[in-house]
This record gives sequence, C-alpha cells and structure tokens, in this order.
Amino acid sequence: MNSLVMRLRHTVHLLLVGMMTNYVWMLPAPSRVSMESVGMRHVLKWCPLQASCDAAVLYSVQFQGEFELSVLNGSWVDAPECQQTPHAHCDLTFDLGSDSDYNLRVRAQCESQRSAWTELSAPFNRRDTVLMAPEMAVTAVGDTLHVTFDELPLTAVVMVTVWKTGEDLQAAVYPMPAEQKLFHLDALQEGAVYCVTAQTVMGSNLHSSSTDTQCVPITGPDAAWKKPTTVTVTVIFVAALLFSVFWSFIHCRPDACQTYFHKEPLPHSLKPDWDFSTPMSPEEAELCEAIHVVPSAD
Repeated sequence: MNSLVMRLRHTVHLLLVGMMTNYVWMLPAPSRVSMESVGMRHVLKWCPLQASCDAAVLYSVQFQGEFELSVLNGSWVDAPECQQTPHAHCDLTFDLGSDSDYNLRVRAQCESQRSAWTELSAPFNRRDTVLMAPEMAVTAVGDTLHVTFDELPLTAVVMVTVWKTGEDLQAAVYPMPAEQKLFHLDALQEGAVYCVTAQTVMGSNLHSSSTDTQCVPITGPDAAWKKPTTVTVTVIFVAALLFSVFWSFIHCRPDACQTYFHKEPLPHSLKPDWDFSTPMSPEEAELCEAIHVVPSAD
C-alpha cells in the first residue's frame, strides 16, 4: 500500500513538473545559432523569433569556457553586453579572451515567457577565426618608405615584405606588431622603385592571404623640400608680377602713358573712302542755285 502511494505521488509530481515546464517554456527556442569570426571579431548569430506576443522578443547569451568547466563546476556566465537585447546577434570578442574552447548558448524571452536554451552545435575556439589580408597604404617621403595599416587584430603580427624592383630574390621580411600600425624603412636608394606586400599572422598555423603588391619610387632626401619650395617661389613671382603691372597702371601719368601706350594711326588701306553724297539731277541742281536778294529802291 505504501509503495502504491509513493508511486502515485511520484506520478503527480512528474505531471506538475511537466505542466510547469510547458507553462514556462511557451516560446520556441532560437534556431540556426552560428558563430561568425573574422579578423578576431567574434559575433554569435541566430534567427529572430516570429512569436505572437504583445512585447518585443528579447535575447540573452551565456558562455562557458575551460575555467567555468574545470573550476566553477560547469557553470555558465552571462555575456554582459548581450542580456535582454532585441538584436539577433551578440559581439563576444572581448568575452572569449583565451585560446580555449567555449560553449555558447542563447534563449528568448517575451514578457514573462521564456524559451529553452539553444547551444552552438560545436564549441568555438578563437583560433578558428578567418584572417583577411590587411588594408595597406604605401608612400615614399624623401628616402624613407612609409607603410600604414588599418583595422588589424590586436594580437596579430604583420609580416611586411620589401624588395627593390629587379632584385626580387633579395626581398626582406620585417615583422611588425599589429598595435604599431605604421612601418617605415629609411636610407633607401634614390631613384629606385621599391615594392611592398604584407600578411597578417597569428601563431604558427593561422595567417591571412597577402596584400596586392604596391610599388613606389624613391625620390631622395631633397625631394621632400624641392617641390613645396618650387611652388612657393612660383606663387610669389606671379603675385609680384601682377602687383607691379597693377601698380604701374594706377600710377601712370598721362604723358608717360601716351609714351608707353602710343596710339598708332590707322593704315590708309583701312580708312573708309566711301562718298556718302547723293547725286542730283540737272533740274535739282538748277533749283538749288544760289538766290541773290536785291533790296527795293523805296
């Protein structure tokens, strides 16, 4: 009898737990959870829910690394920037701070309703990131080569390869920490053309493709001031010339101006020789003869 009562109690308990579970997990769990990691930027993504609730659906993300598994008895840690977020993605770049495997999971919530957790299908390690070729700009200042980079992974090393055209087999490779972002090489041969490529490297197995080759001529140490000096002298000379011409025109005396700006007579061939007089008939000429007025005797 006692065993029968115990089984009945256990059955009722399971039913109550099942009813409570169905009530709590009324939202469907997020689907298609994936990690996109490019250039050491790690973004967890999932498909947004099309749930019918009066409020917006919010998401929360947790991670579990080697420390949480071995020291904290398998506990999960909330991602600080991804709690109750309306976005269907979470940037975990600064949360996944070691080269260990991480378990990741996400769940949805709408008001008091919550979904079950959806875990990433396989643990993620930041060493699996995809490295892109660095963005590089090459310029020459005097006899110095300047190579600048943009948006490099902080923990990476950039391998800069430099060679002089015609001497490809003598190319030199220079490692540069990513946080430096500027590489320069001075005392180069004037008149020669130097070419540069670069590659991002992390560890011994992870590296990006190489950049396109960029070549620049070395103009020498004097070229840095020759061009601006030439432009400045030219501008000053033209301004002085215009000022002198304007000043001479304003302050020119009439007699001096006539000397400098003498007006040449018009050539005879260009003078008009047209006769604008209208010919008259004999009758009109006779009518137009001078009339003499004789005063009267009285």
